[in-house]
Amino acid sequence: MSTHDEESPMTAAVASDLQASLPSIEASRAEIYALLAALLVAPPSADMLTRLSQIQASEAESEQKAMQIAWARLQLAAKQSQAVSVEEEYNDLFIGLGRGELVPYSSWYLTGMLMDRPLALLRAELKQLGIERDANSHEPEDHIAALCEVMSLLIYHPDEYDFATQRQFFITHLNPWLTRFFTDLHTANSARFYRSVGYLGLQFSEIEQRAFAMLS
Repeated sequence: MSTHDEESPMTAAVASDLQASLPSIEASRAEIYALLAALLVAPPSADMLTRLSQIQASEAESEQKAMQIAWARLQLAAKQSQAVSVEEEYNDLFIGLGRGELVPYSSWYLTGMLMDRPLALLRAELKQLGIERDANSHEPEDHIAALCEVMSLLIYHPDEYDFATQRQFFITHLNPWLTRFFTDLHTANSARFYRSVGYLGLQFSEIEQRAFAMLS
């Protein structure tokens, strides 16, 4: 995903800190969404696993016990994993022979069908927001990784998208199924490394849900 005039910040956000003058909490939120997007769109490389094994919670996150535990679990899982085995795990979870254990699309979770009405509504809103699908992407826009990336973009560009826009996008396109997806990922039979990704997503999504509810 990208804005009409800029490339997506996802790759840079995972490789290093977001280069933006955001408040620390907002920068942390954008980075977590970007990290989740990167881990859910493709299996992590050996280099990324090394970086994840050294990851530290931000100052804001360190005050939240659930997030401390989530980061610790992800760090330990990365230390104990090899890129080859995580790639096999990713394929079992999301690709499989015909279909993986999980189907990471909002249309599937909300209607039981792919390429359904939730995708059409999402595409209409993305057009209004001026956010375009990456030309190199083969996934529809309602893939969980794409939606996390959009949230990162919205937070990353506060001059273009205010908090109300973030909240509306989250409530409409993520909130109805995000908890179910990350619960499924955390408990999936094929998940080993990705069990920790599911746990991180669960804890983070609960914080987001509470924040948007309080600030509505």
